[in-house]
Amino acid sequence: MENTINRGKFSREQLLIIGAFAIVYIVWGSTYLFNYLAIQTIPPFLMSGSRFFTAGVLLFTYAYWRNRQWPSFVHWRNAFFLGILFLTIGTGGVVWAEQYVATGIASLVVALEPLVVIFMMWGILHKKPALKSLVGVGLGILGMTILVGQTSFTAHTNTLIGIGVILISILSWGYASVAIPKYEMPKSRLQSTAIQMIAGGLSLLFFSMIIGEYRSFSFEHLSAQSAWSWLYLIIFGSIIAFSCFNYLLLKVSPDKVATTNYVNPVVALWMGWMFNDEVLSKQSLLAAGILLIGVFLIITKLKK
Repeated sequence: MENTINRGKFSREQLLIIGAFAIVYIVWGSTYLFNYLAIQTIPPFLMSGSRFFTAGVLLFTYAYWRNRQWPSFVHWRNAFFLGILFLTIGTGGVVWAEQYVATGIASLVVALEPLVVIFMMWGILHKKPALKSLVGVGLGILGMTILVGQTSFTAHTNTLIGIGVILISILSWGYASVAIPKYEMPKSRLQSTAIQMIAGGLSLLFFSMIIGEYRSFSFEHLSAQSAWSWLYLIIFGSIIAFSCFNYLLLKVSPDKVATTNYVNPVVALWMGWMFNDEVLSKQSLLAAGILLIGVFLIITKLKK
């Protein structure tokens, strides 16, 4: 491989790593826009639930075909609990909020996730953050204050409610991220994630039925744009991008993989502006810069 590098060429593995990064950066950054497009004619909880359940079943079938191992009752129970935290509350809440919050702004709020993890680790695991992380936390709070303090946000109650729901979502995701090591899970990472998707999907579908949201869905009014977006989220957002994410965890250091936390918002902001006519004010761009610098400082101290 050294000879290949010396000749100025990339090895097959290096090309796969570059390709995997590109997919995770672009696809996961684009899911904010495609979630928004999908919920235009599919109710948010119904859309997210059917998406995760379908992707989970497909992924579980593939994982079982590979290792022929059936998860134990404990594995199912733990994966269901985490799936509810990660996907039902964590992702479902964000998708619901996109009815009122622009996709790019939603991605910036979600970028605060490492800040939440820092506080969770401090409060639950008693791991005091380093000074660099605390500076990152301070910048994150400052950036969020600038972002939410815009008149265009404060003048609209629904926007503030949407941002509040996203904050609850990242709290749920953060707690699950910190707590997951203490739960016994299937050895197969694909199988573990598949069960979490099935759990999150079923919970969201059940919630959609309980609140009667599903009644507002009609195949007659389903747009081609929503249908294709839903399919994109299943194939690219859930299956392909997640597989690439797992591949990267095996091939490169975790801190490099964690760069998704400050690349995805950039992609989401650009796509929202380019394809959804979302306005990016100077105050939003300033807040984005401060937030992403804060996230970068936090992530560089989270690596093992």
